[in-house]
Amino acid sequence: MAVIEVTNENFEKEVLNSEIPVLVDFNAGWCGPCKAMRPMLDELAENNTKYKIVSVDIDEEDELVEEYEVASIPCLVVFKGGKETDRSVGLIPKDAIAALMED
Repeated sequence: MAVIEVTNENFEKEVLNSEIPVLVDFNAGWCGPCKAMRPMLDELAENNTKYKIVSVDIDEEDELVEEYEVASIPCLVVFKGGKETDRSVGLIPKDAIAALMED
């Protein structure tokens, strides 16, 4: 499964109503650490079926940024059953990203 680009219009369907856990990557095209993390997210998304990874462009989705109080990026937010269960801010290694989803 590839990383899915999510907007305010499909956030509820892809994240809140998801049958499986979701890792939401709040990011921006101009953010160096976000660019460095993206290949790791792509790799994790391709190699699993237990959860999905979605991407939210903070420059395009102000409502989601405000609703989920994203103050710094990259910001990874884990949702299980439509509720936020974990969060990580800043560039982290691939194994730490995977560990977020295994809790």
